[in-house]
Amino acid sequence: MKRIFRYFFLLTIFSFAVQTVCAQVQTYKKLHQVKRKETVFGIARENGITIEELIKANPEMNTPGYELKKGDYIRIPFPSGEKQVVHAAPAVQPMRQAAQTQKDGTDLRQRTIRVGVMLPLHIDNGDGKRMLEYYRGVLMACDSLRANGISTDVRAWNVAEDADINKVLKDPNAARCDLIIGPLYSKQLKALSDFAETHGIRVLIPFSVNSQEIYNNANLFQVFQNGYVLNHAYSYRFRQLFKDCHPVIIDCNDSTSTKGGFTTTLRRKFEQESVSYSVTNLRADESVFKKSFSTTKRNVVVLNTSRSAELNVAFAKLSGLQMTTPGILISMFGYPEWLMYTHSHLDNFYKFDVYIPSTYYMSPLSSRAERFKQKYRWNFHQDMQSYHQRFAVTGFDHAYFMIKGLHMYGSHFTGAAGMVGYTPIQTPLHFERLGNGGLQNRALLFVHYTTDNKIETLNF
Repeated sequence: MKRIFRYFFLLTIFSFAVQTVCAQVQTYKKLHQVKRKETVFGIARENGITIEELIKANPEMNTPGYELKKGDYIRIPFPSGEKQVVHAAPAVQPMRQAAQTQKDGTDLRQRTIRVGVMLPLHIDNGDGKRMLEYYRGVLMACDSLRANGISTDVRAWNVAEDADINKVLKDPNAARCDLIIGPLYSKQLKALSDFAETHGIRVLIPFSVNSQEIYNNANLFQVFQNGYVLNHAYSYRFRQLFKDCHPVIIDCNDSTSTKGGFTTTLRRKFEQESVSYSVTNLRADESVFKKSFSTTKRNVVVLNTSRSAELNVAFAKLSGLQMTTPGILISMFGYPEWLMYTHSHLDNFYKFDVYIPSTYYMSPLSSRAERFKQKYRWNFHQDMQSYHQRFAVTGFDHAYFMIKGLHMYGSHFTGAAGMVGYTPIQTPLHFERLGNGGLQNRALLFVHYTTDNKIETLNF
């Protein structure tokens, strides 16, 4: 087992001072759970406040594409001039062992939040290097939170793939944590899950871990959504977005493709809802290919592969169709992998009104993203690794969301939509409970390349 990494691991240049300043208690009149058909205007009027006051108390309402949804929690501020008092959040499915969240006899919302990171933090392989970058993002989030009066105490352990996590959990500091981020490997989750349940600790599982523990332990927050869950979520949102369009599924003859699960789920949904759709082949001659498209409705094209080579052929084929059929309307629905092809396919993404589903996206035009890159470079004297998902940004989003949520709600924090009011730089989060077990992230988005050469994100 390699040495334990403390808060200042590899960060002597990163001037984080762990402060002991008590966190300030969030003040608002009450927390309101949105009911069916409620509107921002109606909620404001009912509570004697202006729409501007309501939006100011819930900054997420300013997010492009924001929609008020049944079950969301929003903060109701005090009307102008009304005396403000502190209200605790109502009981929203508190975690097991909730009494233990008041460690040392103090309310979690009024003290330093203790965070543990249990990930492979080394430079021996790609896993370690990526998780080191993720960890740096966690520390940057803590620094930003500290500037907003939220104090954290962070400890980190190098839990490599061959590490015995039970030995790590014997460290007395582990039991003092309010939040543990990790593990990276499925085989380590059972021990950590049991430990967290015993000590009333929340665990954020940041990446792909396959385990039944999420169904049994209410203390677990799982960010990763497996392929089955995502296929159904993407197909459901597809139907909402393209309900008046004509779907065209193109078989691309790729025997290595893993996208058959999505197109099968989508076709099953079409058939259940009696939706007319067409299936054609990328190798079909022009006349046969053309017959699969509608001339009266917008066509939405779905390939059964994510590979760039077949995408190139599809663009060429669709361009020919547009030339021979003036006025035909075409949109395309792609895959997360397409985000890696932006530099080579951007013009076609705009031309064919492409929608790409994903669980993360960082806009290249975002001023927040640019500031983050600059701050990372300044702190660590290097750039982030050039993965499409920037792991430091993921660590920042995860840590900021979880720590702020615990600061605001203590043991009642569930990560539900609208609870935190944090707009992510890259990685959206909102959690839903799995039966009597833990909570799983349900956030996803579509990146839309519009025909007027703009990029927008649709968040769900």
